[in-house]
Amino acid sequence: MSLDESFPADAASGAASGAGRPRGGRAARRAERAAPSGPRAPFIVRGIPTYDILGEESLIRIEDAAARILAETGIEFRDDPEALDLWRRAGAEMDGVRVRFPRGMLREILKTAPSEFTQHARNPANNVQIGGRNVVFAPAYGSPFVMDLDRGRRFGTLEDFENFVKLAQSSPWLHHSGGTICEPTDIAVNKRHLDMVYAHIRYSDRAFLGSVTAEERVEDSIDMARLVFGTDFTDANCVIMGNFNVNSPLVWDGTMTRGMRAYARANQGVVLVPFILGGAMGPVTSAGAIAQALAETMAGCALTQLVRPGAPVVFGNFLSSMSLRSGSPTFGTPEPAIGSMVIGQLARRLGLPLRCSGNFTNSKLPDAQAMMEGTMSMLAAVQCGANYVLHSAGFLDGLLSMSYEKFMLDCDLCGALHAYLKGVVVDDDQLAVDAFAEVGPGNHFFGCAHTLKHYETAFWDSELSDNEPFEKWESNGSEDAAIRANRLWKARLASYQAPALDPGIDEALGDFMARRKTGTPDQWY
Repeated sequence: MSLDESFPADAASGAASGAGRPRGGRAARRAERAAPSGPRAPFIVRGIPTYDILGEESLIRIEDAAARILAETGIEFRDDPEALDLWRRAGAEMDGVRVRFPRGMLREILKTAPSEFTQHARNPANNVQIGGRNVVFAPAYGSPFVMDLDRGRRFGTLEDFENFVKLAQSSPWLHHSGGTICEPTDIAVNKRHLDMVYAHIRYSDRAFLGSVTAEERVEDSIDMARLVFGTDFTDANCVIMGNFNVNSPLVWDGTMTRGMRAYARANQGVVLVPFILGGAMGPVTSAGAIAQALAETMAGCALTQLVRPGAPVVFGNFLSSMSLRSGSPTFGTPEPAIGSMVIGQLARRLGLPLRCSGNFTNSKLPDAQAMMEGTMSMLAAVQCGANYVLHSAGFLDGLLSMSYEKFMLDCDLCGALHAYLKGVVVDDDQLAVDAFAEVGPGNHFFGCAHTLKHYETAFWDSELSDNEPFEKWESNGSEDAAIRANRLWKARLASYQAPALDPGIDEALGDFMARRKTGTPDQWY
């Protein structure tokens, strides 16, 4: 069964209508299937197994190394006395802000964390299931700059942020609206979280991430979600998540832990992610960096369970390498990609949902380097068993820039990965024995009944690849993929239609934002 057949085309409320779509011929059918009418599926249920590369003995050795780091070196929890008090009461060994964990302590605490949970979207058809065999693609996150072929590289604005939310909503291959898709630098730092959360709610009807940069901004994000979903529903269900980073090596700072505790206290999702740059914030060796990541992430995940047992939490990981000649970070390289495979095994042994890898690249343009590095990273994500893949689209320039063209190219790759993760279905229809009887030896299958039945859905059809003869490509202007992507993102924004939003909710959100902004001086740092 194809993804088109699995989920009805009108499942997403407020989707763009089919008015004005071209009719007739292959191009029209292709446009119809790829039209920005919402996702073909709210998430992927993987049909292929994970790729488990290490045996039991090696996994036990890594877990033992992490246990030694936790028990002997420990982790510092800075500027958060309440977190230290939680650890003290849980039985950890305290030495100022240094916390050491007896063997087995964190694993016992983590038994209350759910192995799978639902993050609800304001359109229930777009709810995502995180954990198990499920895979959720979300856009890239956190870039201060944006770029496109027309205007080059520049600081991101709220208009750019809204554009990327619209493009994500319009993609049939993404499942989640993401979070800080780019920094809207034209809005004050202490107020921009309100505009970002509102943009996700107003211009998308998918699940989204809230702010993490200060506890009061976390609380604002949750309060805005309550206005959309209702207080009682929000208390009982995950409707918003926050993505938090460890200050590697072995430090959880108070800005992060206070925000984590706020989400957990409200029963909302927490994604916890060490960012380990091998040779700087962690060892240059993959095994050592993996052991460090396991120790840091377990400690953060366990803290959420001390706050509220059963609160949804995602085991995150961001391994990366660096140029040891220059000290520059490198992304999309093979060592972190293969390390993700091991992280996946370790997360499954803990019984926690996994966020791992993404479409990483150091390239400054949406070029061959960008797609090579990004594809290596994304294949690692789907092979390692990642359930939530942040940075699925738009990542460029070592995450410093969000690219409009790269976003469209990456969404196309996500479409290919839908087909890849589907695997191979084996049944009478797929084996096509009757088609062989109809066609016979030496003849072609173009016009047989089996081909006519499946020709529209048999193969994934790229929106951006050029499969025409060289002469036709040349006569059409010799365009490369980036130029085609430039044209596509503009067409998507031109045809975008916002999903319906209850006017009462919209008014309540506007009033809330006005109250929070009024009387507070702008802060630009």
